[in-house]
Amino acid sequence: MIAWKNSPLPVLPGESPELVLFDTALQSTVPVRPGGEASLYVCGITPYDATHMGHAATYVAFDLLNRQWRDSGNTVRYVQNVTDIDDPLLERANARGLDWRALALEQTQLFRDDMEALNVLAPDNYVGAVEAIEWIVPVVEDLLRRGLAYRVPGEGAEPDGDVYFSVDAAYRLDPEDPHAWRLGSVSGLTADQMLPVFAERGGDPRRPGKRNALDPLLWRVQRAGEPFWDGASLGAGRPGWHIECSVIAQRFLPAPFTVQAGGSDLVFPHHEMSAGHAYACSGSPLARHYAHAGMVGLDGEKMSKSLGNLVLVSELRSRGTDPAAVRAVLLSHHYRTDWFWTAEQLTAAEERLARWRRALPLTSRAQAEQLLAAARTALANDLDAPAALAAADAWALSAAEQRGEDADGGDLAAAALDALLGIRL
Repeated sequence: MIAWKNSPLPVLPGESPELVLFDTALQSTVPVRPGGEASLYVCGITPYDATHMGHAATYVAFDLLNRQWRDSGNTVRYVQNVTDIDDPLLERANARGLDWRALALEQTQLFRDDMEALNVLAPDNYVGAVEAIEWIVPVVEDLLRRGLAYRVPGEGAEPDGDVYFSVDAAYRLDPEDPHAWRLGSVSGLTADQMLPVFAERGGDPRRPGKRNALDPLLWRVQRAGEPFWDGASLGAGRPGWHIECSVIAQRFLPAPFTVQAGGSDLVFPHHEMSAGHAYACSGSPLARHYAHAGMVGLDGEKMSKSLGNLVLVSELRSRGTDPAAVRAVLLSHHYRTDWFWTAEQLTAAEERLARWRRALPLTSRAQAEQLLAAARTALANDLDAPAALAAADAWALSAAEQRGEDADGGDLAAAALDALLGIRL
Protein backbone atom coordinates (compact mmCIF):
# COMPACT_ATOMS: atom_id res chain seq x y z
CA MET A 1 0.00 0.00 0.00
CA ILE A 2 1.30 3.47 -0.89
CA ALA A 3 1.48 6.16 1.82
CA TRP A 4 1.34 9.91 1.23
CA LYS A 5 3.93 12.42 0.07
CA ASN A 6 6.43 13.95 2.47
CA SER A 7 7.49 17.56 2.36
CA PRO A 8 11.27 17.99 2.65
CA LEU A 9 12.32 18.14 6.30
CA PRO A 10 14.50 21.21 7.01
CA VAL A 11 17.94 20.48 8.44
CA LEU A 12 18.71 22.49 11.57
CA PRO A 13 22.06 23.40 13.13
CA GLY A 14 22.94 21.34 16.22
CA GLU A 15 20.67 18.61 17.54
CA SER A 16 18.05 17.90 20.20
CA PRO A 17 18.79 16.72 23.73
CA GLU A 18 18.03 13.14 24.78
CA LEU A 19 14.34 12.31 24.80
CA VAL A 20 12.39 11.25 27.87
CA LEU A 21 8.95 9.76 27.22
CA PHE A 22 6.11 8.51 29.39
CA ASP A 23 6.00 4.72 29.08
CA THR A 24 2.47 3.39 29.59
CA ALA A 25 3.66 -0.08 30.57
CA LEU A 26 6.05 1.29 33.20
CA GLN A 27 3.77 4.16 34.24
CA SER A 28 6.76 6.49 34.42
CA THR A 29 8.78 8.87 32.29
CA VAL A 30 11.94 7.19 31.07
CA PRO A 31 14.89 7.96 28.76
CA VAL A 32 14.43 6.60 25.26
CA ARG A 33 17.78 5.69 23.73
CA PRO A 34 17.36 4.32 20.20
CA GLY A 35 21.11 4.16 19.64
CA GLY A 36 21.03 5.91 16.29
CA GLU A 37 18.33 3.70 14.75
CA ALA A 38 14.83 4.38 16.05
CA SER A 39 11.79 2.31 15.13
CA LEU A 40 8.15 3.26 15.52
CA TYR A 41 4.82 1.52 14.96
CA VAL A 42 1.63 3.58 15.17
CA CYS A 43 -1.62 1.67 14.75
CA GLY A 44 -3.57 2.94 11.77
CA ILE A 45 -7.21 3.49 10.94
CA THR A 46 -10.06 1.16 10.15
CA PRO A 47 -11.16 2.97 6.98
CA TYR A 48 -14.92 3.18 7.33
CA ASP A 49 -15.17 6.91 8.09
CA ALA A 50 -13.11 10.05 7.57
CA THR A 51 -10.24 11.25 9.78
CA HIS A 52 -11.62 12.90 12.91
CA MET A 53 -9.73 14.95 15.49
CA GLY A 54 -9.06 11.93 17.68
CA HIS A 55 -7.23 10.27 14.80
CA ALA A 56 -5.44 13.48 13.87
CA ALA A 57 -4.30 14.13 17.44
CA THR A 58 -2.69 10.69 17.66
CA TYR A 59 -0.83 10.89 14.35
CA VAL A 60 0.33 14.46 14.95
CA ALA A 61 1.51 13.51 18.46
CA PHE A 62 3.74 10.71 17.25
CA ASP A 63 4.82 12.74 14.26
CA LEU A 64 6.52 14.91 16.91
CA LEU A 65 8.35 11.81 18.13
CA ASN A 66 9.48 11.01 14.59
CA ARG A 67 10.70 14.59 14.13
CA GLN A 68 12.45 14.70 17.51
CA TRP A 69 14.33 11.50 16.76
CA ARG A 70 15.42 12.75 13.36
CA ASP A 71 16.54 16.08 14.79
CA SER A 72 18.60 14.11 17.34
CA GLY A 73 20.52 12.47 14.52
CA ASN A 74 18.70 9.14 14.47
CA THR A 75 17.52 7.29 11.41
CA VAL A 76 13.88 6.32 11.85
CA ARG A 77 11.95 3.32 10.58
CA TYR A 78 8.24 4.07 10.82
CA VAL A 79 5.48 1.54 10.12
CA GLN A 80 1.72 2.05 10.12
CA ASN A 81 -1.06 -0.37 9.24
CA VAL A 82 -4.54 0.00 7.79
CA THR A 83 -7.17 -2.40 9.13
CA ASP A 84 -8.87 -2.67 5.76
CA ILE A 85 -10.94 -5.70 6.72
CA ASP A 86 -12.88 -5.74 9.99
CA ASP A 87 -16.46 -5.90 11.24
CA PRO A 88 -17.01 -2.09 11.51
CA LEU A 89 -15.93 -1.64 7.89
CA LEU A 90 -18.30 -4.37 6.69
CA GLU A 91 -21.17 -2.95 8.76
CA ARG A 92 -20.66 0.59 7.44
CA ALA A 93 -20.37 -0.61 3.83
CA ASN A 94 -23.62 -2.56 4.16
CA ALA A 95 -25.36 0.44 5.74
CA ARG A 96 -24.27 2.68 2.87
CA GLY A 97 -24.95 0.08 0.19
CA LEU A 98 -21.29 0.05 -0.89
CA ASP A 99 -18.80 -2.66 -1.67
CA TRP A 100 -16.55 -2.85 1.41
CA ARG A 101 -13.44 -2.65 -0.79
CA ALA A 102 -14.62 0.56 -2.42
CA LEU A 103 -15.36 2.11 0.98
CA ALA A 104 -11.93 1.10 2.30
CA LEU A 105 -10.17 2.59 -0.72
CA GLU A 106 -12.20 5.81 -0.50
CA GLN A 107 -11.55 6.39 3.18
CA THR A 108 -7.90 5.35 3.05
CA GLN A 109 -7.27 7.92 0.32
CA LEU A 110 -9.09 10.58 2.33
CA PHE A 111 -6.88 9.73 5.31
CA ARG A 112 -3.75 10.08 3.14
CA ASP A 113 -4.92 13.48 1.94
CA ASP A 114 -5.59 14.60 5.52
CA MET A 115 -2.17 13.43 6.75
CA GLU A 116 -0.37 15.16 3.89
CA ALA A 117 -2.31 18.38 4.59
CA LEU A 118 -1.41 18.18 8.30
CA ASN A 119 2.27 17.73 7.39
CA VAL A 120 2.56 14.35 9.10
CA LEU A 121 5.68 12.48 7.97
CA ALA A 122 4.67 9.39 6.01
CA PRO A 123 5.53 5.89 7.23
CA ASP A 124 8.24 3.92 5.48
CA ASN A 125 5.86 0.96 5.30
CA TYR A 126 2.11 1.53 5.06
CA VAL A 127 0.55 -1.92 5.15
CA GLY A 128 -3.03 -3.07 4.80
CA ALA A 129 -4.40 -6.02 6.73
CA VAL A 130 -5.53 -7.63 3.48
CA GLU A 131 -2.03 -7.63 2.01
CA ALA A 132 -0.69 -9.06 5.30
CA ILE A 133 -2.97 -12.12 5.32
CA GLU A 134 -0.43 -14.28 3.51
CA TRP A 135 2.07 -13.53 6.32
CA ILE A 136 -0.47 -13.98 9.10
CA VAL A 137 -1.68 -17.47 8.11
CA PRO A 138 1.61 -19.33 8.72
CA VAL A 139 2.08 -17.50 12.04
CA VAL A 140 -1.32 -18.66 13.29
CA GLU A 141 -0.63 -22.18 12.01
CA ASP A 142 2.61 -22.21 14.01
CA LEU A 143 0.85 -21.05 17.17
CA LEU A 144 -1.63 -23.89 16.74
CA ARG A 145 1.12 -26.46 16.26
CA ARG A 146 2.89 -25.27 19.41
CA GLY A 147 -0.22 -25.37 21.58
CA LEU A 148 -0.37 -21.60 21.97
CA ALA A 149 -3.64 -21.39 20.05
CA TYR A 150 -6.68 -23.64 19.75
CA ARG A 151 -9.85 -24.10 17.76
CA VAL A 152 -13.26 -23.42 19.24
CA PRO A 153 -16.15 -25.73 18.30
CA GLY A 154 -19.20 -24.19 16.73
CA GLU A 155 -22.40 -23.55 18.65
CA GLY A 156 -25.68 -22.17 17.39
CA ALA A 157 -25.00 -19.85 14.47
CA GLU A 158 -21.22 -19.98 15.01
CA PRO A 159 -19.34 -22.48 12.79
CA ASP A 160 -16.56 -24.81 13.89
CA GLY A 161 -12.95 -23.81 13.70
CA ASP A 162 -12.39 -20.23 14.87
CA VAL A 163 -8.83 -20.02 16.21
CA TYR A 164 -8.08 -18.29 19.53
CA PHE A 165 -4.83 -17.36 21.24
CA SER A 166 -4.34 -18.95 24.67
CA VAL A 167 -3.19 -16.30 27.12
CA ASP A 168 -2.57 -19.01 29.73
CA ALA A 169 -0.38 -21.11 27.42
CA ALA A 170 1.61 -17.99 26.50
CA TYR A 171 2.22 -17.32 30.18
CA ARG A 172 3.70 -20.80 30.58
CA LEU A 173 6.20 -20.30 27.73
CA ASP A 174 9.00 -19.12 30.00
CA PRO A 175 7.84 -18.21 33.50
CA GLU A 176 11.40 -17.37 34.55
CA ASP A 177 12.05 -14.83 31.80
CA PRO A 178 11.77 -11.31 33.29
CA HIS A 179 11.02 -9.93 29.82
CA ALA A 180 8.28 -12.48 29.09
CA TRP A 181 4.82 -11.23 28.28
CA ARG A 182 2.21 -11.54 30.99
CA LEU A 183 -1.44 -10.57 30.72
CA GLY A 184 -1.36 -7.05 32.14
CA SER A 185 2.25 -6.34 31.14
CA VAL A 186 1.23 -3.38 28.97
CA SER A 187 -2.03 -2.20 30.52
CA GLY A 188 -1.41 -2.92 34.20
CA LEU A 189 -5.04 -4.07 34.48
CA THR A 190 -6.22 -7.06 36.49
CA ALA A 191 -8.27 -9.77 34.80
CA ASP A 192 -11.44 -8.45 36.49
CA GLN A 193 -10.74 -4.97 35.16
CA MET A 194 -10.04 -6.33 31.68
CA LEU A 195 -13.29 -8.22 31.15
CA PRO A 196 -15.70 -5.28 30.62
CA VAL A 197 -13.13 -3.41 28.50
CA PHE A 198 -12.50 -6.52 26.41
CA ALA A 199 -16.22 -6.84 25.69
CA GLU A 200 -16.52 -3.14 24.84
CA ARG A 201 -13.54 -3.08 22.48
CA GLY A 202 -14.10 -5.97 20.13
CA GLY A 203 -13.51 -8.98 22.38
CA ASP A 204 -15.98 -11.80 22.97
CA PRO A 205 -15.55 -12.94 26.59
CA ARG A 206 -18.85 -14.88 26.55
CA ARG A 207 -18.03 -16.99 23.49
CA PRO A 208 -18.73 -20.65 24.41
CA GLY A 209 -15.78 -23.02 24.12
CA LYS A 210 -13.04 -20.53 24.95
CA ARG A 211 -10.49 -21.68 27.51
CA ASN A 212 -10.13 -18.21 29.00
CA ALA A 213 -12.70 -15.46 28.57
CA LEU A 214 -9.87 -13.08 27.64
CA ASP A 215 -8.42 -15.23 24.85
CA PRO A 216 -8.42 -13.10 21.65
CA LEU A 217 -9.41 -14.22 18.16
CA LEU A 218 -6.61 -15.09 15.74
CA TRP A 219 -8.55 -16.45 12.74
CA ARG A 220 -12.27 -16.15 12.00
CA VAL A 221 -13.42 -18.93 9.71
CA GLN A 222 -15.67 -18.14 6.78
CA ARG A 223 -19.25 -17.01 7.42
CA ALA A 224 -21.95 -16.68 4.80
CA GLY A 225 -21.96 -13.27 3.18
CA GLU A 226 -18.55 -12.24 4.57
CA PRO A 227 -15.30 -11.82 2.61
CA PHE A 228 -12.75 -14.57 3.14
CA TRP A 229 -9.26 -15.62 2.13
CA ASP A 230 -7.39 -18.87 1.78
CA GLY A 231 -6.15 -19.83 5.25
CA ALA A 232 -4.33 -23.04 4.20
CA SER A 233 -4.77 -25.50 7.09
CA LEU A 234 -6.78 -22.88 9.03
CA GLY A 235 -9.54 -22.99 6.44
CA ALA A 236 -11.02 -20.07 4.55
CA GLY A 237 -11.56 -16.96 6.66
CA ARG A 238 -9.91 -13.74 7.82
CA PRO A 239 -7.54 -12.69 10.60
CA GLY A 240 -8.27 -11.20 13.99
CA TRP A 241 -7.31 -7.62 14.77
CA HIS A 242 -4.38 -7.98 17.17
CA ILE A 243 -2.42 -10.56 15.17
CA GLU A 244 -2.51 -8.21 12.17
CA CYS A 245 -0.45 -5.50 13.87
CA SER A 246 1.83 -7.98 15.60
CA VAL A 247 2.79 -9.71 12.35
CA ILE A 248 3.21 -6.48 10.38
CA ALA A 249 5.39 -4.92 13.09
CA GLN A 250 7.62 -7.98 13.40
CA ARG A 251 7.98 -8.24 9.64
CA PHE A 252 9.21 -4.68 9.10
CA LEU A 253 10.78 -3.63 12.42
CA PRO A 254 13.45 -4.99 14.78
CA ALA A 255 12.47 -7.23 17.68
CA PRO A 256 11.88 -5.42 19.95
CA PHE A 257 11.33 -2.10 18.20
CA THR A 258 11.67 1.22 20.01
CA VAL A 259 8.12 2.54 20.53
CA GLN A 260 4.64 1.12 20.03
CA ALA A 261 2.22 4.05 19.87
CA GLY A 262 -1.45 4.80 19.41
CA GLY A 263 -4.49 6.22 21.13
CA SER A 264 -5.09 5.41 24.79
CA ASP A 265 -8.11 3.31 23.80
CA LEU A 266 -5.67 0.81 22.26
CA VAL A 267 -3.74 0.05 25.46
CA PHE A 268 -6.12 -2.81 26.16
CA PRO A 269 -6.85 -5.11 24.53
CA HIS A 270 -5.08 -4.22 21.30
CA HIS A 271 -1.53 -3.44 22.41
CA GLU A 272 -1.72 -5.90 25.27
CA MET A 273 -2.64 -8.76 22.96
CA SER A 274 -0.37 -7.70 20.10
CA ALA A 275 2.52 -7.83 22.56
CA GLY A 276 1.41 -11.29 23.70
CA HIS A 277 1.27 -12.58 20.13
CA ALA A 278 4.72 -11.20 19.38
CA TYR A 279 6.31 -12.82 22.40
CA ALA A 280 4.62 -16.15 21.66
CA CYS A 281 5.81 -16.02 18.04
CA SER A 282 9.39 -14.90 18.56
CA GLY A 283 10.33 -15.09 22.23
CA SER A 284 11.06 -11.36 22.08
CA PRO A 285 9.05 -8.43 23.47
CA LEU A 286 7.14 -6.52 20.82
CA ALA A 287 8.48 -3.08 21.81
CA ARG A 288 10.81 -1.48 24.32
CA HIS A 289 8.37 1.32 25.14
CA TYR A 290 4.63 2.00 24.84
CA ALA A 291 3.27 5.51 24.37
CA HIS A 292 -0.36 6.58 24.08
CA ALA A 293 -2.22 9.74 23.16
CA GLY A 294 -5.29 11.02 25.00
CA MET A 295 -8.84 11.11 23.71
CA VAL A 296 -10.47 14.12 22.03
CA GLY A 297 -14.08 15.17 22.62
CA LEU A 298 -16.32 17.91 21.26
CA ASP A 299 -17.70 20.71 23.41
CA GLY A 300 -17.64 18.66 26.60
CA GLU A 301 -18.80 15.33 25.14
CA LYS A 302 -16.89 12.26 23.95
CA MET A 303 -16.25 12.39 20.20
CA SER A 304 -17.06 9.10 18.49
CA LYS A 305 -18.36 7.66 15.27
CA SER A 306 -21.21 5.96 17.11
CA LEU A 307 -22.43 9.29 18.52
CA GLY A 308 -22.03 11.04 15.18
CA ASN A 309 -20.39 14.12 16.71
CA LEU A 310 -17.14 14.07 14.80
CA VAL A 311 -15.04 17.04 13.76
CA LEU A 312 -13.52 15.85 10.49
CA VAL A 313 -10.24 17.13 9.12
CA SER A 314 -11.52 16.80 5.56
CA GLU A 315 -14.59 18.92 6.28
CA LEU A 316 -12.48 21.67 7.81
CA ARG A 317 -10.18 21.58 4.79
CA SER A 318 -13.14 21.76 2.42
CA ARG A 319 -14.24 24.98 4.18
CA GLY A 320 -10.84 26.52 3.53
CA THR A 321 -9.42 26.10 7.04
CA ASP A 322 -5.62 26.30 7.12
CA PRO A 323 -4.38 22.79 8.04
CA ALA A 324 -1.52 24.44 9.95
CA ALA A 325 -4.12 26.00 12.26
CA VAL A 326 -5.71 22.59 12.84
CA ARG A 327 -2.28 21.21 13.67
CA ALA A 328 -1.63 24.14 16.02
CA VAL A 329 -4.83 23.33 17.94
CA LEU A 330 -3.73 19.72 18.30
CA LEU A 331 -0.28 20.78 19.52
CA SER A 332 -1.74 23.17 22.09
CA HIS A 333 -2.70 20.16 24.23
CA HIS A 334 -0.13 17.78 25.69
CA TYR A 335 -0.42 14.55 23.78
CA ARG A 336 -1.26 12.46 26.88
CA THR A 337 -4.20 14.61 28.00
CA ASP A 338 -7.88 14.13 27.21
CA TRP A 339 -9.42 17.33 25.89
CA PHE A 340 -12.35 18.84 23.98
CA TRP A 341 -12.28 20.52 20.59
CA THR A 342 -14.03 23.90 20.35
CA ALA A 343 -14.39 26.40 17.53
CA GLU A 344 -12.79 29.04 19.76
CA GLN A 345 -9.54 27.04 19.87
CA LEU A 346 -9.36 27.06 16.07
CA THR A 347 -9.85 30.83 15.99
CA ALA A 348 -7.10 31.26 18.60
CA ALA A 349 -4.77 29.03 16.55
CA GLU A 350 -5.37 31.08 13.41
CA GLU A 351 -4.54 34.27 15.32
CA ARG A 352 -1.41 32.63 16.77
CA LEU A 353 -0.17 31.65 13.31
CA ALA A 354 -0.83 35.17 12.03
CA ARG A 355 1.38 36.59 14.83
CA TRP A 356 4.13 34.13 13.98
CA ARG A 357 3.98 34.99 10.28
CA ARG A 358 4.22 38.70 11.06
CA ALA A 359 7.25 38.01 13.25
CA LEU A 360 9.30 36.14 10.63
CA PRO A 361 10.66 39.19 8.75
CA LEU A 362 11.44 40.90 12.08
CA THR A 363 13.46 38.05 13.61
CA SER A 364 17.14 38.27 14.50
CA ARG A 365 19.47 35.29 14.33
CA ALA A 366 19.79 35.29 18.12
CA GLN A 367 16.01 35.18 18.57
CA ALA A 368 15.71 32.31 16.11
CA GLU A 369 18.44 30.36 17.89
CA GLN A 370 16.69 30.94 21.21
CA LEU A 371 13.42 29.66 19.72
CA LEU A 372 15.18 26.57 18.33
CA ALA A 373 16.81 25.74 21.68
CA ALA A 374 13.58 26.22 23.63
CA ALA A 375 11.49 24.13 21.23
CA ARG A 376 14.06 21.33 21.32
CA THR A 377 14.12 21.33 25.11
CA ALA A 378 10.32 21.21 25.27
CA LEU A 379 9.93 18.31 22.85
CA ALA A 380 12.69 16.28 24.50
CA ASN A 381 10.64 16.51 27.71
CA ASP A 382 7.91 13.99 26.85
CA LEU A 383 6.95 15.77 23.63
CA ASP A 384 5.75 18.88 25.45
CA ALA A 385 4.28 20.66 22.44
CA PRO A 386 2.37 23.28 24.49
CA ALA A 387 5.71 24.43 25.97
CA ALA A 388 7.16 24.60 22.45
CA LEU A 389 4.21 26.72 21.31
CA ALA A 390 4.72 29.02 24.30
CA ALA A 391 8.37 29.43 23.27
CA ALA A 392 7.21 30.36 19.77
CA ASP A 393 4.78 32.92 21.21
CA ALA A 394 7.63 34.45 23.23
CA TRP A 395 9.79 34.59 20.10
CA ALA A 396 7.04 36.32 18.10
CA LEU A 397 6.56 38.92 20.83
CA SER A 398 10.30 39.55 21.09
CA ALA A 399 10.63 39.91 17.32
CA ALA A 400 7.74 42.38 17.20
CA GLU A 401 9.33 44.49 19.93
CA GLN A 402 12.68 44.47 18.09
CA ARG A 403 10.98 45.93 14.99
CA GLY A 404 13.27 44.42 12.41
CA GLU A 405 16.69 45.31 13.81
CA ASP A 406 19.29 42.75 12.60
CA ALA A 407 16.40 40.75 11.09
CA ASP A 408 18.40 37.89 9.62
CA GLY A 409 16.85 34.95 11.51
CA GLY A 410 13.47 34.50 9.85
CA ASP A 411 14.55 31.52 7.72
CA LEU A 412 15.93 29.68 10.75
CA ALA A 413 12.80 30.38 12.81
CA ALA A 414 10.57 29.09 10.01
CA ALA A 415 12.76 26.02 9.57
CA ALA A 416 12.64 25.27 13.30
CA LEU A 417 8.85 25.46 13.43
CA ASP A 418 8.57 23.25 10.34
CA ALA A 419 11.17 20.63 11.28
CA LEU A 420 10.26 20.29 14.96
CA LEU A 421 6.54 21.13 15.16
CA GLY A 422 5.50 20.41 11.58
CA ILE A 423 4.02 23.89 11.21
CA ARG A 424 4.79 25.54 7.88
CA LEU A 425 4.42 29.32 7.86
